Amino acid sequence: MLNHTDPDKIFFAQNNVDINNIYKIVNDALCFSDGGELFLESHQSELFHFNDRVLKNADFNVHKGFGLRSFLGDVTSFVCSSNISEEEISRAASLIKTINSNNKSTIINLERRKNNLYPNVNPLNEVDFNAKAQLLQEVDLYVRSQNKYVKQVKITLAGEWQVVQIIKKDNLRLSDIRPLVQFSISVILERNGRTEQGTMGYGGRDAYDEFISESNWKKIADEAIRQAQNNLEAMPTPAGEMVVILGPGWPGILLHEAIGHGLEGDFNRKGVSAYSSLLGEQVAAKGITVVDDGTINNRRGSLNIDDEGVPSGYNVLIEDGVLVKYMQDTLNANLMSVCTTGNGRRESYEKIPMPRMTNTYMLAGNCDPSEIISSVKRGLYAVNFSGGQVDITSGKFVFSASEAYLIENGKITHPVKGATLIGNGPDILKKVSMIGNDLKLDPGVGTCSKNGQNIPVGVGQPTLKIDSIAVGGTEI
Repeated sequence: MLNHTDPDKIFFAQNNVDINNIYKIVNDALCFSDGGELFLESHQSELFHFNDRVLKNADFNVHKGFGLRSFLGDVTSFVCSSNISEEEISRAASLIKTINSNNKSTIINLERRKNNLYPNVNPLNEVDFNAKAQLLQEVDLYVRSQNKYVKQVKITLAGEWQVVQIIKKDNLRLSDIRPLVQFSISVILERNGRTEQGTMGYGGRDAYDEFISESNWKKIADEAIRQAQNNLEAMPTPAGEMVVILGPGWPGILLHEAIGHGLEGDFNRKGVSAYSSLLGEQVAAKGITVVDDGTINNRRGSLNIDDEGVPSGYNVLIEDGVLVKYMQDTLNANLMSVCTTGNGRRESYEKIPMPRMTNTYMLAGNCDPSEIISSVKRGLYAVNFSGGQVDITSGKFVFSASEAYLIENGKITHPVKGATLIGNGPDILKKVSMIGNDLKLDPGVGTCSKNGQNIPVGVGQPTLKIDSIAVGGTEI
């Protein structure tokens, strides 16, 4: 494990690399480009799976490498390697200059401001293996003691430690050290032959101590049990068009998928998003403001700098219902003649960056949540979602609710299961009639996939009233 936090030692001193020579190599490789960078990464991760009273898996992974990228117009040249040495970086630069002349995007695998949004700690070094194993056992015993119907308990503890350094033209060098932890509990209850599940987790860019204290893990254990117990009581969901109230926090995943991806710059530059060419137009009901904010302390999706070395930002995407901005990386920003927004992200040194979300959420409105609920004669209150599918071009989506309730005569009544929301992102935004004053962010467990790259993100929203949406149900 790394015991120091100096990126220069990690990437250069340990590998006998002269930074001045690297500057020369990078400047030469990028001299005729619109942009690009040398991206250096050292990454450690651990993942514990505790299942059926036993520590089933304890995986530890370490990787280190670099990616050298050059782009001119919409043509990208990219070379990566797990060998950080002057010789290998020089070889990559020679390949970059050669493939630049092909006028065709090519990817080859060879085998200024700092926000301080998260602490400079390596969570993997904080708690020893035996203590982690004992913690998982304690959690399992606690959950089983709280409910006699517990059939299975699954616990996951994960930690990451990523150090990156980015070198651009003109000797510009930027670094970031990124901790990331996640702790989750899944509980399956069985009663009278019926089994139901509840899951709860949380995480962020911080030390393990913030998440594995007894008072904190008991809260999420109790919540997982509550969800499972609630699902045991749930009845089938009625189907049809109805008013839907989305709860605060995690339901923002619908906003992320159905709307957020459609506001990423590459989709709009290529004209394949439902929001292409709509800048300055009313795309949502008045009162709706959606932001992507990578500057929130300790949040899972936050970054001091993005993976191109651009400081993360607070970007207003939709303001009072009007589309005002797309999320941009450097390449797409250049091609669209706009400024980059600090949203250039990549999964690792082996991947090229592209426009991606950080923490995407809707700002709070003025309505009290109880007022929103009481305004509904018959509808659905969706609190949590388990997954969904979205078509970026059309904006159509299908989402499955993992926790939902009927609303009858202005009151939340019976829990239901099997609820599926079916709609169109741009259309749904125009049907929002009430926005709660209870903005909440998710607990820190989101992972976003795009073009095969997975990255940590955050979502959030206040309570929302959607006047009409198709609900697929299970009631016969």
